[in-house]
Amino acid sequence: MPQLEISDLITEVDPHSGRRLPVRRAEVIEQLRESGDERAVRIVARLPADQDDVLDPHAVDRLLISVHTELQRLSEELRIGERLVDLLGPLFTAIRSTTGEPGPYRLVDVGCGLGYLVRRLATTNALGADVELVGVDLNAALVGEAERLARAEGLNCTFVHGNAFDLPEAATVYVSTGVLHHFRGSALTEFFQAQAASPAYAFCHFDIAPTPYAPLGAWIFHRARMRNRLGRHDGVASALRAHTDETLLRAAAQSGIRALLYEPRTMANPFCTTLRPVIGVRPHLEAPLRRALKRDARRLVGPEHLTGATR
Repeated sequence: MPQLEISDLITEVDPHSGRRLPVRRAEVIEQLRESGDERAVRIVARLPADQDDVLDPHAVDRLLISVHTELQRLSEELRIGERLVDLLGPLFTAIRSTTGEPGPYRLVDVGCGLGYLVRRLATTNALGADVELVGVDLNAALVGEAERLARAEGLNCTFVHGNAFDLPEAATVYVSTGVLHHFRGSALTEFFQAQAASPAYAFCHFDIAPTPYAPLGAWIFHRARMRNRLGRHDGVASALRAHTDETLLRAAAQSGIRALLYEPRTMANPFCTTLRPVIGVRPHLEAPLRRALKRDARRLVGPEHLTGATR
C-alpha cells in the first residue's frame, strides 16, 4: 500500500460544493494501520473527537494552519517564489506577444494553502500590473487565514474557497506547489485534463523531485525546521510519494496539451534538487516561450526525450 499523508485523511470536502464532511478518527486510524504506519496512527489517535468519534473540525483546522505556517518557511528557504517568477515571467511574455490581448490576465494558484506564493507575487508585483492573482483551496480555514494575512499586508490579491476549475472566470495560467503528488493514477491525468479543457493558455506546477536523496533530505529538513509532528510525518511521506518525471509528463501529455519538464532529474544535481516544475502550454505557445526563456530554454524537455518506468 502506498505511503499515506495524514493531512489528506483528516479532512474531507465535497469537491463541488466545498461543504465540509465529517471524518471519523477510527476510520483514519484503520487506513493508516493497514498501510503499516503506526507512527501516523499514534499522531491521529491524539486528535480530539466528539462522542461519535468524529474529528473536531476546529481542532483539525488549527492544526493544519499551524502546519502550513511552518511549510511557508520551506517555500521561503527553497526560494520557490523566485523560481516561479523565473518561469512565469517568460510565460506571460509569450502569452502577451502571441495573443495580443491587453489583459488583465489571471494567475490561479491551485491548492494555495495560506497563499504564500500569491501573497509574495502581490508583494513584489513581479509579473506586472496586468496579472490578477487568485489563490483557491478546498479548505475554508486555510483560505480564511490567507485572506487575513493578505489584508494585514495590504496586498492586491484574491482568495477563494472552492474548486479552482469551477471559478466564474477562467485562469490564464494555473500554478501549484506541492500538489501533484496528492493525485494518484487516473486522478493525476484528470487534474491535467481539467486544465486542458479550460480556456487557460498554460500551467506550471512545482512538485517534489523523486531523487534517491529526497526522503532523507525531507526528514532532515522537517526535523530541523518543523515542530509539528504531523508536518514532520507528511513532509517525508510527500517525498516518498513523489511522481517520476515520466509519470508527470505522460499524464500531462494525455490531456492534449504540450507537456514540458523544466530541469528533469537527468539534468539536475540529485543532492540539490528539491522541487521541479512540469509546464503545459498550448502548442502555439511553445516556440514563443522558448524564445522568452532564451538560454534557459535548453532546460525544457518533452516526453519524447524521457524514458523510464512510471510510478
